[in-house]
Amino acid sequence: FAVKPGEIVGLLGPNGAGKSTLMKIITCFIPPSEGDAKVCGYSIFDEPQKVCSCIGYLPELNPLYTEMYIPEFLQFIADIHKVKNSRQRVDEMIQLTGLSPELGKKIGALSKGYRQRVGLAQAMIHDPQVLILDEPTTGLDPNQLEEIRKVIRNAGKNKIILLSTHIMQEVEAMCSRAVIINHGRIVADNTIEQLKAQGHDSLEQTFHKLTKD
Repeated sequence: FAVKPGEIVGLLGPNGAGKSTLMKIITCFIPPSEGDAKVCGYSIFDEPQKVCSCIGYLPELNPLYTEMYIPEFLQFIADIHKVKNSRQRVDEMIQLTGLSPELGKKIGALSKGYRQRVGLAQAMIHDPQVLILDEPTTGLDPNQLEEIRKVIRNAGKNKIILLSTHIMQEVEAMCSRAVIINHGRIVADNTIEQLKAQGHDSLEQTFHKLTKD
């Protein structure tokens, strides 16, 4: 499948379908046993460093340096990516992801919802063309959820976003299209409205129908 700039595509599938594995392959974290993937025209085999430079990645198990303060961590990530005007960019990401109220805390003292925000900020700080987000709204309360949805939707206006989640409401709220996989194979790739129509106006029913063994 392919994803174009301006698209937010939901990657759906039951546990063990291969969603996180696919995301790790696309981000060059693990090699595929066969096949290839291209990101911004670069092959994950031939030019993995260029692939990585194009991608912002928020893994399902959000790895953070818990002894660092939020600005310190984001500055560290910005320096790794050699971001120009990095201090200004760190401030922008703090504002964009709503981290300002927690700046005096170390990451280890943050709630799960705020840790997700830090993870999203680090994924976006170098302004990548592609965002790979694995369960980005896990642990957020309803107010945080709406704020992060807005951040992702705004980012999706000019970026390529592949977003994995088990929550159908999240897909309907943020995605224009969804790819459903089961046992490592694509079983559907369509707009949200067309997928809902297959399940009598319910995305969840379509998901059950296509992935039930």
